[in-house]
Amino acid sequence: MRSHYCGEPGIAEVGETVELCGWVNRRRDHGGVIFIDLRDRSGMVQVVYDPDVEDVFAMAEKVRTEYVLRVKGRVRRRPEGTVNPDIPTGEIEVLGKELEILNAAKTSPFVLDDDDVSEELRLRYRYIDLRRPEMLRRMQLRSNVTRLLREYLDNHGFLDMETPMLTKATPEGARDYLVPSRTHAGKFFALPQSPQLFKQLLMMSGMDRYYQIVRCFRDEDLRADRQPEFTQLDVEMSFMSEEQIMEFMEEMIRGVFKGTLDVDLPNPFPRMSWAEAMDRFGSDRPDLRCPLELVDVADLMESVDFKVFSGPAKDPAGRVAALRVPQGCKLSRKEIDGYTKFVGIYGARGLAYIKVNEWSDKGRDGLQSPILKFLPDEAVDGIMQRTGAMDGDLVFFGADKSQVVNEALGALRVKLGEDLDLMKGEWRPLWVVDFPMFEWDATAKRWTSLHHPFTAPREAHLALLENDPGACLSRAYDMVLNGTEVGGGSMRIHRAAVQAQVLKLLGIDEQEAQDKFGFLLNALEYGCPPHGGLAFGLDRLVMLMAGAHSIRDVMAFPKTQSAACLLTEAPSEVSAEQLRELSIRLRVPKKEEAS
Repeated sequence: MRSHYCGEPGIAEVGETVELCGWVNRRRDHGGVIFIDLRDRSGMVQVVYDPDVEDVFAMAEKVRTEYVLRVKGRVRRRPEGTVNPDIPTGEIEVLGKELEILNAAKTSPFVLDDDDVSEELRLRYRYIDLRRPEMLRRMQLRSNVTRLLREYLDNHGFLDMETPMLTKATPEGARDYLVPSRTHAGKFFALPQSPQLFKQLLMMSGMDRYYQIVRCFRDEDLRADRQPEFTQLDVEMSFMSEEQIMEFMEEMIRGVFKGTLDVDLPNPFPRMSWAEAMDRFGSDRPDLRCPLELVDVADLMESVDFKVFSGPAKDPAGRVAALRVPQGCKLSRKEIDGYTKFVGIYGARGLAYIKVNEWSDKGRDGLQSPILKFLPDEAVDGIMQRTGAMDGDLVFFGADKSQVVNEALGALRVKLGEDLDLMKGEWRPLWVVDFPMFEWDATAKRWTSLHHPFTAPREAHLALLENDPGACLSRAYDMVLNGTEVGGGSMRIHRAAVQAQVLKLLGIDEQEAQDKFGFLLNALEYGCPPHGGLAFGLDRLVMLMAGAHSIRDVMAFPKTQSAACLLTEAPSEVSAEQLRELSIRLRVPKKEEAS
């Protein structure tokens, strides 16, 4: 139906007759001459109709925004002074000779170049929202990213293999989405949270190198970088060390950034231990663009007459840390109160501070803070020296359980970096390594996996599984980019005895282990190679590359924050007949029953 896409004609086509199809971006009637900006995914071109051909001109008068047209005309140069440098076709226009209205369109619920349209309206009419140039660019970027990922992996001997969408429920981590079975009454499949166990089985099958761009499902609370269904690049390799796997994946990501954004990421990516990341940045996914760092001051606070500080300082599970903000004295009390409210989101009960007005000349008298009266001179001197605070700076403090301090000050340093324009560099990737194998769940009073139960411990730490699990480090590695974890992986446990030991340590007895993971444990007995892998959150990666604020903006048809699809009105009710076929009876919540 067309000879060219709308964005293709240029000076080289002047004098040629072209046939184009697309949507009307805009129609303008200039006193006897009608201009139509015709748009498709390649771009936009200006089509001109004059009244020479009456029936065609009359049809052009009927055209409105978002009508679907097929036009035929001759390419010519635009008159002098009318060139549009903002579009590739800006030097030419098409003199329309024929016009066919393929489909009319109702008035659009929003204007495509309006940036203030609510997300609810955009998601309800997603097929219109996707016509916006910004959304089109994001979808094209996503397509290019997946193309380059596939090319790299295909060229390095990986097999693209599919794993089941209907699988066994394994209630570890997030909630499963359950699918009732009609043929096995009372039993359920689960949609996969990841292909983890299947890709390990493929390594046991001798596939050697596997990848899959796969849809995964997690029934969890949502936020900007989470969706009930999401896409990840899943990779697994046999007979390779973690160093080799990280080098492979790093090279792949460098190629993707160069091929799509023409950005040269560092070679190699820096590496940082989990312990160092938590100590300096309060996070295992630190944003290295922000120069602010946490400094431990617990030893300076142990003997102060202020239990807010001395309590956590003496508590083995507590932490007292300081965060120096260069030239932070300019922050008003209202702004400080705002940051105090911000850290409250993370469980912090307050945000102490010291303003360093004139320390160099006046010493203690040049400081301003509600907490100074509780701090002896030696503590103040130690804080100033350790943080490197200078005149004009402000020092924030966090004192609580280590987890609360890390989460609160870790988030605060990034917010301050953004608010005060302190961020340096556009792209700062790194690998975080040397993760603890386990973390203690004080509520359940048991050990849990920091990554997942199939992560291998360091060989030198195998003995710690028995007598000191908290000191055991894993062979895990996370790729972090600008404060976001874009990929995480590990070497896997490939020996049955070690896997059984780890499951037992996690409180999973032998019978439960067989019920949940029997197929994996059995497979480990039949010659399992050493193997490891990694999964990239494709939506998160593209979100960062596109400069979007939510993964919903780089997914064609996302769900809302309440896990609903406004476009199709899913989830929806089903008929009683369908439920009977599945041996399911609904229990109406009491509130609905009462109403």
